[in-house]
Amino acid sequence: MNPAALRSALLSWYDAHARALPWRVGPAEHASGMRADPYRVWLSEVMLQQTTVPHAAPYFLEFTRRWPTVTDLARAADPEVMAAWAGLGYYARARNLLACARAVAFEHGGVFPDTEAGLAALPGVGPYTAAAVAAIAFDRPANVVDGNVERVMARLFAVEPPLPSAKPELKRLAGGLVGDERPGDWAQALMDLGATVCRPKAPLCDRCPVAEPCAARAGGAAETYPRREAKAARPRRYGVAWVVTRGEEVALVRRPPKGLLGGMLGLPTTDWRDAPWSEADARAASPVGAPCAAAGEIEHVFTHFALTLQVRRAEAEALETAEWTRREGLAALPSVFLKAVRRAS
Repeated sequence: MNPAALRSALLSWYDAHARALPWRVGPAEHASGMRADPYRVWLSEVMLQQTTVPHAAPYFLEFTRRWPTVTDLARAADPEVMAAWAGLGYYARARNLLACARAVAFEHGGVFPDTEAGLAALPGVGPYTAAAVAAIAFDRPANVVDGNVERVMARLFAVEPPLPSAKPELKRLAGGLVGDERPGDWAQALMDLGATVCRPKAPLCDRCPVAEPCAARAGGAAETYPRREAKAARPRRYGVAWVVTRGEEVALVRRPPKGLLGGMLGLPTTDWRDAPWSEADARAASPVGAPCAAAGEIEHVFTHFALTLQVRRAEAEALETAEWTRREGLAALPSVFLKAVRRAS
């Protein structure tokens, strides 16, 4: 494999086939001297963690409409940002987003550091995000490795050890292809190749600009890479949620700042534990004195566990610490609570 020839082929492909993304400065614009806004690059990369481009794009457009600069975001109230984030999941990212925005705005004068090390020193910025912003926003030759890049490397080099144990080797191989020429475009070209051609299933090898040196393609089994270790069974937890109404209003409570869905508004719930809740346990944990009607169950899958949530309905005029919200304002709830509200309707 000739790294220089591979880089040239992939960059030429990117020039012709780059995806048009709302946060991206395309290759033609980049060549004319336009530079990506570090704020928009950083915001998009945080949103895209564990989230697809089609799902993240509307959120990105809404965030940049409401908060056009990192200083605007830094000055926003926590509940306002958490509500705008609802539906993107992994809510710790929203808390880290605010911490980072405030550090950039109030400790760095609203200017992002322009090196990988400087970016990595910001709160909530991990190695991947630091590398991505350094490369895409500042044209630093950083090694940007996401799931798409891992897949491309696994196939190019026919890496046999399975994920996740193969991650260090895949990162090393990707690092060997990083160069000083157009590092931001190179990072995005690899991502685009993995997203549109070197897909997880049914890769389009006949359209791949680097098919010739690809070891997995030569072996006739590109789709079987990267190898993966067998997944452990996802544990299950159980809880009860209450949809407490007052006319057209629903009672919501603010979750603790730390932990799953931290700082978000949600329905009153029990703890989520390993054993199902009995009728007596659920009745004893009820936040309301009024009778509660069973409304069925919902299922929801988080990253590390699956949840079975019993849903109960009740009417009440008051509920301690509740924030009463009209039904039309419930769209900002995390999806697990939206499911419960719909089940109770």
